[in-house]
Amino acid sequence: MRNRFTDRVVLVTGGAGAIGRVTARAFAEEGATVVLSGRDEKALVQAVEEIQAGGGRADHVVADLTVPGDAAAMVAAVTGRHGGLHVAVNNAGTLGPVGPVADLDDDAWRTVIDVNLTGVFLSMKHEIAHMRAHGGGTIVNIASNIGVHGRRPGMAAYAASKAGVSILTRSAAIDHIADGVRVNAVSPGASDTPMSLRPGETRAERDARLKSAIPAGRPSDPSEVADAVLWLASDESAYLVGHDMVVDGGTTA
Repeated sequence: MRNRFTDRVVLVTGGAGAIGRVTARAFAEEGATVVLSGRDEKALVQAVEEIQAGGGRADHVVADLTVPGDAAAMVAAVTGRHGGLHVAVNNAGTLGPVGPVADLDDDAWRTVIDVNLTGVFLSMKHEIAHMRAHGGGTIVNIASNIGVHGRRPGMAAYAASKAGVSILTRSAAIDHIADGVRVNAVSPGASDTPMSLRPGETRAERDARLKSAIPAGRPSDPSEVADAVLWLASDESAYLVGHDMVVDGGTTA
């Protein structure tokens, strides 16, 4: 058992989702106190109980990052309850509607941008403010390989929002490395999560569809994305600043 995060407080937004849940559990297994945030309190409580059942330390905060003031309140709750914030993983996101640009509803576009991009900005704003005042910290934002290549039809809003997260990551990294805050991103490709399934599609059907599309021949396991997140958040990657690590089995190679 490695203990890279002993005595550190870690916030994972979107903590009840597939990747968020696995990532939070991985941090707890390495000694962190993990706080999961999101909109669905029932799902958050379940995720926290799973971590605690495994001997980890976990807590939750209900937050809707599209609501003014919730990002600030989220960070205040974490630091107030646990005495600090050392690592933040900004994972909360939505896939949004699928369809060509000309048919995309204006409100649907705004919702995807608000959740995926503005939510990351607001979270980072308050996370960095605390870290800057308390000796530094690390942030890992979850972007997407779709934001790198943009080739998936009907995904303009999602692709644009995730490309924005990648660029925002680089800008924030340059702005705040002198403050002791290190910011990087992970851009997963298709992963074994509900988000990768098309309507009515089974996991077996999805795997068959992706076998030829992904050079590695399969979607990632969420734990493989979590491994990348933990490495970027750890001292082992101390010289990486503003990096976007693409974890997609060679899709964008």
